[in-house]
Amino acid sequence: MLLSLLKQIFSGAAPGPRSPDRPAGADARPALPPRSAAKLETLYNFFYPVFWGVSEPERFTAAVEDLSKSMSQGYHAADNFVTWGRNNSMLDDSAFVAAWESNIESTSDRAIVWRRYVLATSAFHCVQLAGDFVECGAYTGVGVKTVVDYLGGTEFPKQFWAYDIFEHDESMANHPMPELGPQLFDRVQRKFAGYPQVHIVKGLIPDSFRDQCPDRVAYLHIDLNQAPAEIAALDHMFDRVVPGGMVILDDYEWSGIYRPQKLAEDEWFDRRGYRVMPLPTGQGLIVKR
Repeated sequence: MLLSLLKQIFSGAAPGPRSPDRPAGADARPALPPRSAAKLETLYNFFYPVFWGVSEPERFTAAVEDLSKSMSQGYHAADNFVTWGRNNSMLDDSAFVAAWESNIESTSDRAIVWRRYVLATSAFHCVQLAGDFVECGAYTGVGVKTVVDYLGGTEFPKQFWAYDIFEHDESMANHPMPELGPQLFDRVQRKFAGYPQVHIVKGLIPDSFRDQCPDRVAYLHIDLNQAPAEIAALDHMFDRVVPGGMVILDDYEWSGIYRPQKLAEDEWFDRRGYRVMPLPTGQGLIVKR
């Protein structure tokens, strides 16, 4: 024991306290995907013409494709996000690419690769903290499974709580998504049949928190497409987020029908002394202190 301690000290690695979420005898740090060795001379481009809020999609796509010929390497054009001279780091991360590609089910899943990488890298940080993972608005479960597969797959070391109503009716404030319906809940459950640490909870938020809700949260992703439910989720969950934990708001920086979410969340966080970090992907990010 003493010899092991001395080795840690002289190697520069200080022994830290064991995470309460991990059993006695387990390593303090979970197994993390190794960093891929990016090559200096290799830059990836990403062009996938899925854009929303465009009146003439074909003409717009052709114009962006034509513009991309004038862009420097490292351009990214998808998900209403056109930029260039970027590293496109998500495509340098082979473990992420494998998790992302193996879970693609729709054109949207492919187009929002940058958003998915924001989730994956946030999760990489949060999996090293005490607390469970939570997603409010799991929909088809693709975002949850991409994160879980990136960080161990069936060996993912946390409990992950995925909440959604999985259906839609006209009384709901959010717009209907194409896969919503009575069959979706069962389909998502089957998707995670081999993942006992993933809990799929059906019901309206915040009612569905009543009996199935973690006491501590390291990672909180909210994607409910409407202000009232997102504020209800924050009311119930934010105080459970541990210091250093991350909150990702999927629609925060999107305008149009999503703007009420930003306005409500700005007011909510202002009362608590926080400012949401707007991301060019359309997401918002908060680090709990």
